[in-house]
Amino acid sequence: MEFDATHSWPMHDSRQRRSEQHMKNPPARVQMADVARAAGVARVTVSRVISAPATVAPKTRAAVEAAIARLGFVPNLNAGTLASRRSNIVGALVPTLSNSWFADTMDGLAATLSNAGYQLLLGQTRYDEEEARRLVSAFIGRRVDAIVLTGTRHGSAIETMLARAGIPVIECWDLTDTPIDTVVGFSNTDAGAAVARHLVARGCRNLGFIGADEDRSNQRLQGFRETALALSGKDVAVHRVAPPSSIDDGARGAALLMSRQPRLDGVFCSNDTLALGALLAARREGWPVPARMAVVGFSDLPVAAASVPALTTVRIDSRALGVRVGELLAQRLRGAVPDDKRIHDLGFSLIVRESA
Repeated sequence: MEFDATHSWPMHDSRQRRSEQHMKNPPARVQMADVARAAGVARVTVSRVISAPATVAPKTRAAVEAAIARLGFVPNLNAGTLASRRSNIVGALVPTLSNSWFADTMDGLAATLSNAGYQLLLGQTRYDEEEARRLVSAFIGRRVDAIVLTGTRHGSAIETMLARAGIPVIECWDLTDTPIDTVVGFSNTDAGAAVARHLVARGCRNLGFIGADEDRSNQRLQGFRETALALSGKDVAVHRVAPPSSIDDGARGAALLMSRQPRLDGVFCSNDTLALGALLAARREGWPVPARMAVVGFSDLPVAAASVPALTTVRIDSRALGVRVGELLAQRLRGAVPDDKRIHDLGFSLIVRESA
């Protein structure tokens, strides 16, 4: 069978005709009233499905959503924002998404907010306070309904903007007795102290710490160092890396500590990524883990249990943390009676495996 290379397939001709017709006579924009008629509901019901789906009965909501999909309706969100003073958008600041623990938290937050009819606007600060200030300013300028911050230490400019914005603010991944509004997290200081107690209890006396030079890592170091000094009478050898940290950073840091401290017998890393690097360095140097040097990480990444040896670590349920933040925000934004509780401690667990 032969084909004429210059011949246009009928499907292409049909598509071209439709395109030309669309350009000459563009279809009228689908309106909310059209969706209401197609779904057999009132216009206000369509509006509620768009702005607050959780308030609509599942069967009715499904009918409206089916009509929206069938008609290709796209709501004018700007009009709703101007009328209601609500954007149905929550802004969240995260240091980086290259670390899976922050990504997991944002995934839990986004899913929970979506179920409640809100969208997540995400900004990465890259551990830069000035970038965080610019993002907070931009979020408030876009009239977000609430803001989520990672950590509890922010510049005065950020705190002033948030105080004047008059919207819910939730800080996460840390705890403080004086939150801006509400805080959901765990004590990084207590987690570091728990690691020190574990290492000293198993006989370690010459301890080291490898951590990113940022607030939460520094709090883990504080708890680790103070407890180790109190229990063993010895200070901790410290190596800091620039965030975000990598396996190579952990390997280099461990190699430096091992060369400077030949009697080093226990290392706490501020995250599992660094700890995996420390395991590599120990293997290269011929230091058996944990016989000569114990290694402990933080966050309990999936790879921690699969490493050789399996990594002892502090477990944080990162996604559950994001879900809890989303639940609290959804309650606040729906106008539910606010919980007087401002500090939500989700805790942590020390997961003991082969490396320590």
